Amino acid sequence: MPGSQYTIAEMFKDAGYKTAHIGKWHLGHAKDKQPNAQGFDYSFGHFVGCIDNYSHFFYWDGPNRHDLYRNGKEVFYPGRYFPDLMVQEASKFLDENKDHPFFMYYAMNTPHYPYQGSPKWLKYYREKGAKYPRDLYAAFISTMDEKVGLLLNKLEELGLRKNTIIVFQSDNGYSTEERAHFGGGSAGVLRGSKFSLFEGGIRVPAAISWPARLNAGEVRNQVAVNGDWMPTLAELCKIKLGTHNLDGKSLVPILNDKRHPTLHSAFCWQNGKHWAARNGKWKLLGNPVISGEKFAPKDSLFLVNLETDPGEMTNLTTQFPKKVQALKQQFESWQKHNQED
Repeated sequence: MPGSQYTIAEMFKDAGYKTAHIGKWHLGHAKDKQPNAQGFDYSFGHFVGCIDNYSHFFYWDGPNRHDLYRNGKEVFYPGRYFPDLMVQEASKFLDENKDHPFFMYYAMNTPHYPYQGSPKWLKYYREKGAKYPRDLYAAFISTMDEKVGLLLNKLEELGLRKNTIIVFQSDNGYSTEERAHFGGGSAGVLRGSKFSLFEGGIRVPAAISWPARLNAGEVRNQVAVNGDWMPTLAELCKIKLGTHNLDGKSLVPILNDKRHPTLHSAFCWQNGKHWAARNGKWKLLGNPVISGEKFAPKDSLFLVNLETDPGEMTNLTTQFPKKVQALKQQFESWQKHNQED
């Protein structure tokens, strides 16, 4: 990510918040791209996409290298379980900043490979009859859940839970890569997984909690994107964003009223040569894959009606050529705009 990009951390820091990054970064190794140069007062974690949770080495592309840093300086905790280190570092930050407004980006790498869930959870799921690789994935998910619970307990202990906003969101669908044991996760009825622009690769769970302000247990079905969180949190925290040009829109109207319409009329995605454009219930995929290049439908264009076919199994390109053309134009316009920016 370019150092010139205005980040959510810089937004909160400019508003007087203490800011912390804990966990995965994966946005650049260069000094001007590291967390401390992107608005974070404090940073602890790894720069690459994943590490072994005990040695803290990156093993998946040579040369193998150690990758654990605190504020840009390499630190060593051989044999210490990384999810535990994350909770420890986050708790320390909360202790030190309990009397200040704070923003923490807690970037968990669970359940990213390597699947290294707590042994007790692996034992639990195997005793329940979970088969490989579902047992590995489930154990890592429950490990994540347990560590999040420890952080919630810490907020309660410090008397901060009621007035702390918590956002939880995944980044993409489950992986079917070889190093992810070819699966273990599930997207339910949705087609696709990580690397796919079918719904199973891009439609992910998200939740927001603020006991002092937002009702608990409510569900919203409007379409939103992760870029919406920055303007949403700015509005909830009464922070002025100024003239920054953002793709996202504040979700506050939807949080306040479950009947409020979706804020975006159109969406586009691109991952290499694969792309998708959506407008309302209609979605067009270009050069689609289901799970990596080996699993690609024969059709170079794939049109679906998400209302009647949420599993995206039926290609409607021949039945609705005008929809195909309109969505192609939508994508091409979006692509041209991004290239100009």
